[in-house]
Amino acid sequence: MPKDYSPFTPGQPVPLEFFVGRLRQVEQLKKKVAAAAATGRLQVAFLTGERGIGKSSLASFVRFIAERDHEVLGIHTFLGGVSTLEEMIRRIFDRLLKETAGKGWFQKIKGFFGDHIREVGLFDVSVEFRAPDEGLRRLLHDFAPAIRNLMKRLEGEKRGLFIALDDINGLASSSDFANWVKSLVDEIATSNERLPLCLAFVGLEERRQSLIGLNPSLARIFDIVDICAWDKKETLTFYRKTFEGVGVEVEQEALQFLVRYAGGLPVLAHEIGDAVFKADQDNKISFEDAGDGVWNAADVVGRKYLEPQVFQAIRSERYRGILRKLGEELGGADTHFKRSDLITKLTDREKKVLDNFLTKMKQLGVIRVDPQGERGGYCFQNLLHSLYFLLEALGAKRDKDR
Repeated sequence: MPKDYSPFTPGQPVPLEFFVGRLRQVEQLKKKVAAAAATGRLQVAFLTGERGIGKSSLASFVRFIAERDHEVLGIHTFLGGVSTLEEMIRRIFDRLLKETAGKGWFQKIKGFFGDHIREVGLFDVSVEFRAPDEGLRRLLHDFAPAIRNLMKRLEGEKRGLFIALDDINGLASSSDFANWVKSLVDEIATSNERLPLCLAFVGLEERRQSLIGLNPSLARIFDIVDICAWDKKETLTFYRKTFEGVGVEVEQEALQFLVRYAGGLPVLAHEIGDAVFKADQDNKISFEDAGDGVWNAADVVGRKYLEPQVFQAIRSERYRGILRKLGEELGGADTHFKRSDLITKLTDREKKVLDNFLTKMKQLGVIRVDPQGERGGYCFQNLLHSLYFLLEALGAKRDKDR
């Protein structure tokens, strides 16, 4: 295996062979897929969790399971940058077309797409769905009948359809989208015809809340699949499995070090793993290799995943010492802290700007007043910010030790 090939995939859904954990969530979604295929009744789920927690990886894995175990056609459609329902529909049907092209049963449904197939390549493996605006609006209005027609053409080949609509940020603030989802569910529920469809929305919890705010009836429609951080055992399994997959040995002390600083957040685990893999020179990860990799990952994580305003603010020398000591205070195990505990660790100069620091972090959405804590208590808005501060604390300690 060439050393410039990294088995880690930061910023992307994890490859199926490296997927770990999530047994409860996988089982929850498998049951919904199986119910849709067996009963012909619509199933709706909302996969939610923090940024970088592995929502897309879970959706991708469930799609694989649905196809393998339940004879279901699965599609995973990314809607990043999509703000109109017409473009959403175009992407859904384009993905449907691409997933069926090249299959032995493609000819059965080719007529479904009519003359809207473009760029047909060798053996029908390069295709694109193209429809005029009027056609897209018609598909939007007749989505349920269209999907039902598609499934009838697949009788004997597929028992159902799993659709994951991922990255719905641009649509979550649209009342048109919220009302379309509600109308679709009502239309299917009141129809006497079968429609073996499992529909999974993938997004942050605030996106779900936004949709419910636009149409409160959605609160009872979405079956929530809450995705939490990996536990230590799952994180350890991920690192061991991934490094072993490319023939790299990891010392036990180094492995425990990686588990601690990944904090159970898959996106951070991938960034750290990637940095450690590249820092290693002998296919054996030592404690020193792990330390170098984690420290190298800190800057990458800050620049890639923190909001620009947040990254700029915490790079200020006025605040750098505070955030590093805050990282030491938290230790990566919690997202809650108290001002009274933090201030005891600060220098006189840092104490003078502590309240400005806390105010700035609140304004930027990094922290908020802990609604259940004591006076002077705060908590981070998401795990990524907390873990990044921990990485900064590690970097400061390594610089001091050296």
